[in-house]
Amino acid sequence: MKIRVSKPTVGVLLIAHLLTQSANAAVTLPLAQIPAEVKTGFQYGLGILFMVGFIWGVINIWGGAEKMKRGDAEGKMGIVSGIIIAGAAAIMSALFYIFGLSGGALTPEF
Repeated sequence: MKIRVSKPTVGVLLIAHLLTQSANAAVTLPLAQIPAEVKTGFQYGLGILFMVGFIWGVINIWGGAEKMKRGDAEGKMGIVSGIIIAGAAAIMSALFYIFGLSGGALTPEF
């Protein structure tokens, strides 16, 4: 009695084997480590970026308030955009923590 295995079955088994092997290999590979100097450099860069963004956001809020004082309807959007720009650091860190990526969030340094 001969057992015949069709070619599609062999292909499916081969693909399943390769996928499980690559998944195992991905887990056992060592992760690349970032030097401390690079991380510190990014933290200082983020600190400068957040300081500039905060000042820019406050200016947008002030400009939106001035537009609303004059009766312009676009003043509300100026205030909203200023709040988003000024609070970008808090918004992004909250999103990192919500999605479980808190290890990837850098703390800005000044």
